[in-house]
Amino acid sequence: MAAPPTRATRGQIVAWGLWDWGSAAFNAVILTFVFSVYLTDAVGADLPGSVNANSWLGYSIGASGLLIALMAPVIGQRADAAGRRKLSVGIWTAMTIASMTGLFLVEDDYRFLWLGLLLLGLGSIFFELASVSYNAVLTQVSTPATIGRVSGFGWAMGYLGGIVLLLVVYVGFISGDGGILGVPTADGLNIRLVALVAAGWFLVFALPMFFAVPEAPPRAERSPRLGVVGSYRALFSDLRDLYRASPHTVYFLGASALFRDGLAAIFTFGAVLAVTVYGIGAGDVLVFGVAANVVSAIGALAAGRIDDRVGPKAVIVGSLVGMLVAGVILLFVSGPTMFWIFGLFLTLFVGPAQSSSRTFLARLAPAGQEGQLFGLYATTGRAVSFLAPTLVGLFTYLFDSDRAGIVGILLVLAVGLVALSPVRPPLIAADA
Repeated sequence: MAAPPTRATRGQIVAWGLWDWGSAAFNAVILTFVFSVYLTDAVGADLPGSVNANSWLGYSIGASGLLIALMAPVIGQRADAAGRRKLSVGIWTAMTIASMTGLFLVEDDYRFLWLGLLLLGLGSIFFELASVSYNAVLTQVSTPATIGRVSGFGWAMGYLGGIVLLLVVYVGFISGDGGILGVPTADGLNIRLVALVAAGWFLVFALPMFFAVPEAPPRAERSPRLGVVGSYRALFSDLRDLYRASPHTVYFLGASALFRDGLAAIFTFGAVLAVTVYGIGAGDVLVFGVAANVVSAIGALAAGRIDDRVGPKAVIVGSLVGMLVAGVILLFVSGPTMFWIFGLFLTLFVGPAQSSSRTFLARLAPAGQEGQLFGLYATTGRAVSFLAPTLVGLFTYLFDSDRAGIVGILLVLAVGLVALSPVRPPLIAADA
């Protein structure tokens, strides 16, 4: 048994949340609204051959997800056992920042597409591995009575950090012709400089956590180091024991892994599709990104009250249905105006689905097993993280249409919804 958690200071909680604020540099700027769009709309625009840049982006992110699924159990198990969660976060954060810095070398020429996809894929792997141990640090800056509020604070910091940084890079480097700084746009220099700004942003705001938050103590009984096979054996053993005690918890882990992969694909490919399918300008997509983050945050805050009244399953189901309706409409409409209307309508449901998924599991977790369940939550999510990106690439290729990639995302969300249907919701009356 671990020692009882101690109450963290406000400074430690803020320092922990600043990592989330800084991580928006990778999620919002690199992966979603700026650099992925640059790769598909500029660097890979004249790519020869039958496979277009959107398909290659899908395959790259899909391959990254598969590697994450193989590595995450090893990273999490070793960091927990050795009491080196913070060190693990630091190593993988540094490697994420290094990959972001390397994106400066990706010029506006299809011959640099492979380099951009490689660095983007590596950055995705490093970032997710950093997140495994970062999420575990949550238990070091919270108690069972405050874990929801502290976790929500970090989530809000991520949304807010994304909004602020998107505005900074849009105004400074992208709007008009090189932003108010007048940065030359030849060879994609302004976008390449945005990658450097994003790397610096992540570095600056990640540092406070490493100075303010104490490291977790190692386990009293050191377990032997496990390789990939051994770690997965331990994972399956945990799942087997959990299934015997609480089968619906395992059902939820499987269902949430599916629909969370669909949610991730929305962020990964939303901006790309906005430009290539609906004609939104590469600069204006950042304005949409700011609006989408605001709408998602509002949706999450409003859903929190609904969650407390009717339970998290109703919120998740309603959110998935709302996203499927919006996605089907987006399959048949065209033009920037339609994308603004139904794209924002879709993002209204993203925040609630994310926040209530975490609440669902927290309500199910037996006392003393919260950390184990959230570890399984992270690992099972990564186990299928290749699915939606790969389907996006496959449908784009099969139908020779970027719009068809939307079908891949909708399929994953729909399968997740079906898998969630038989899962028994947690008892709201049991909450204290």
